[in-house]
Order: sequence, then structure tokens, then C-alpha cells
Amino acid sequence: MKPPDQQLPFSFARFVGSLVLLVPGGLLAQQPREAAASNAFRIEITTNHTGGRYAVGEPATFSIRAFDGTHPLDTGSVDCSLSADGYSVLESSTLGITGRPLEMRGLLEKPGFLRCEVILHGAGERELAKGVVAAAYAPEEIPPSRFVPPDFDAFWEEQRDRLAEVPLEAELRPMTQGGNEKADVFDLRVKCLGGAPVSGYLARPKRAGARSLPAVIWTHGAGVRSASLEQALLGAREGFLSLDLNAHGIANGQPEAFYKELELGPLQGYPAQGRENRDGSYFRGMYLRLIRAVDFMAAQPEWDGKTLAVVGHSQGGGQALAAGGLDPRVTFIAAGVPAMCDHTGMIRRRISGWPKLVPLLSDGKAEPIVAEVSRYFDAVNLASRCQAEALLSVGWIDSTCPPTSVYAAYNQLRGPKQMLDRPAMGHAAPPDIQTAFLEALKRHAARTEVSTLPVGPKKNPPTLLKVKTSKPKV
Repeated sequence: MKPPDQQLPFSFARFVGSLVLLVPGGLLAQQPREAAASNAFRIEITTNHTGGRYAVGEPATFSIRAFDGTHPLDTGSVDCSLSADGYSVLESSTLGITGRPLEMRGLLEKPGFLRCEVILHGAGERELAKGVVAAAYAPEEIPPSRFVPPDFDAFWEEQRDRLAEVPLEAELRPMTQGGNEKADVFDLRVKCLGGAPVSGYLARPKRAGARSLPAVIWTHGAGVRSASLEQALLGAREGFLSLDLNAHGIANGQPEAFYKELELGPLQGYPAQGRENRDGSYFRGMYLRLIRAVDFMAAQPEWDGKTLAVVGHSQGGGQALAAGGLDPRVTFIAAGVPAMCDHTGMIRRRISGWPKLVPLLSDGKAEPIVAEVSRYFDAVNLASRCQAEALLSVGWIDSTCPPTSVYAAYNQLRGPKQMLDRPAMGHAAPPDIQTAFLEALKRHAARTEVSTLPVGPKKNPPTLLKVKTSKPKV
């Protein structure tokens, strides 16, 4: 097993996408990196608009070339398709390679992303190379697939009230591993509603004074793993009260076999668990742990009372949107390629984000019970309640958390917001995005004009925090 300080908080192993380069003639797509490493074949696709943006109804032209190394191919064929962000194929054809650029043309009549995929096959239909590129059609105008349920706020108010009845009791176990002369580190558990406690690693600069530290909660991508000690320490090194939050409320720092057993056992297929019932949904517990984590951070004497941020990618990005929508004490969110967005996209004949929560019936329609329940846990609807400052990233060729779903959530945010568009990116959390998130977080914490933050529910004010300190964990 990797020691806790080497574990990553995001599922980087899951982030696989085609490489797309921006060139003067528009967007250029190449084959996936893993294909490039195994052979010299590649596909290049350019759009006729630099930057790949189009007005609704405006035709887009994709120019396609196939190469063997640096040499253009002049024989063979490629399979080409245009789709509405991977949901429905609008056009497909097999084009013969002649040595000259091939072309595919298409358009969208409503806001969204027009995705062009090109595959070069070899003998026996073996895939030699694949290129993917997308054209954006007024993405800032993509609406939610469904409106917020009329009792949405009442449902979550009831959940917060029920959580407030659970005593805010925390157990902090000092960590000898990771702690140093500059930071104290703890394995944290906090009593919660929803079947599991808040679990994570808490790091704070040593000798921090009262009300001296901004706070940040780091949230995880999909999968089953320990909290990340390194991520918690990263925040502390930057001067934050820093909590790396375990998505599932499970024990941290265990052998790899422990997490594999959970992943193949009680947590197998966890996104779909309880999806037919609001009170049984797995995401209910996950989101309640977010609120309780905010309760805990806001109750710390070192918290400055000014900055409380939530930062994550993929599933962690969806959690950041949820935290911002459910708790007004959250002042900043950074959500990279966020999941859990627009679960009911198929109702508008468009793609939904991970985890594709709503199944389709044999007639192609959404399963009605799950579709209805999913609305209460949809990051699009939660974003509509979020007034925190927000920074999001989106990959235009992301097939896991497609850009259509991400923009549907982004467009509902009510506070200051910015989108980091990455036409060349699939499902990824690259270093430049992580750096941009951290720098934005630090700027937010350094701001001087601050509105008064609401306190937690009246039934459970932060002053009720009870802390138990256990023996050091080696």
C-alpha cells in the first residue's frame, strides 16, 4: 500500500481523454496518448473557427487528415461521426483517404457541443488511431434539463434540521506521520447523519492563533480510498485550516486490500444505491457529510470566520457544487470537470454527467422514479442555490462529465463565477488547472471586503463542538 502522504485525492487513473491541440486553423485533434505511445499513426482534425466556438445554427467544418508518423496517409479509410456531445449520432460516414484533407460538416440548432470523432482502422478492424474534437455552440445558454422540484428547498431544510439534532462531536487522533515542525495533522472523525461519520485528515499550521486561518475542504473523485494526507498538508502549507475529506466516511490509512474489499462489496456501484428513494440515496449521506464537515471547520477556534472553501474534481467537483448550494457558510468553490450534473439530460435528448444515474427503459425513456429522485441530488439544481464565488473547469471532449452537463450547472450559479474552458481536454485534473484553483483560492482568502457569513442551523450552533483527542496514530 502507498503511505497516506503519497495517496492522491482525485481519480487520476480514471482520467483518459484524447489529446487535442489548439492551432491557428482551429482545433486540432490527435489520437489518445496511450495509442500514440504504441504506434506512429495519428489523426488530426481542425475546425474552421479558431477556438472552436460557433453561433447556434452556424455550420462547422471539420478538416481531417491521417498520418503515419509525419507522412500523410494516401490510402485506407476512416470512420467519422458527428454527435450531440456523444449522446445522439447526427451523421456518420466512412471516408476514403486520398492524401488530401477530408471534411465533415454539421451544426447544432440549440446550445451545446458538436462532437466529431474519427477512427482509423487497420487489418481486422483494429483501431490504429482516434481523433476527437468538439465545437461549442453558445454553451453559456445551456439550460437545465428540468426545473428545480417545488419542494427542493423544504427537503434539504428538513435534512439540515435532522442533522442539527446529531451532536457535533469529533474525534481527533494526532498523526506522527506527516506532522512536522510547521503543521499538526490529525485523523478526524465527526458524528454525522446518513450512516457514516465525517472522515478525513485535518492539517493546520502550528501555533495558529484564534480566528487566524481561512479554511478549505478538499473533496475526492470517484472510487474508494483513504483520505489524502498530502492534500491536507498542501493546504496547511499555504496557510489554511485544511481538511481532506473521505467521500465515504470510511477509515483512513488502511491497507489497499481494505479499500478493494469495500469497493467490491458494500460500496460496489455506490452511486446507484438507494436511487429510487430520496431518503435512501447514497448521495444524501455524502452531501450530509459535506454539511457536517462545514459545521466542524466553522467551529474551529482557528477559523477566521471569513473564508470557507470546497475544492474538488470530478465527483469531488460535484461535491463542491453541492456544498456551495447547501451551506451558505461556503464562500468559495472550485469544481474541476464536475460530476453529478444534469442527471435527467435524456429528457431533453442530451447527455448527462457521471454517474449516468437515471437508467433508460426499453422505449428509450427515463425511468420515472429514479428520474424524479435524482433531481434532489443534481448538481445543476444545487448550483442554483449557490452564491459562493465559483471557479470551474470543463473539457470539451470529456465523455465522463461531458461539457453539456457541466455548463448546465455552471449557468445556474448565482455568485461571481468563471469557467476555465479546455477544448483540448478530456476528463482530467492537470497541473495547470490545479494551480489555477489554488491561486484563485489564495486570492479569495486574501480579499478584504467580506460579507457577514451565516452561522449554522440554530439547533446546532458551532459552539456546541465537543472534541475528543485520542492517542497518536503512527
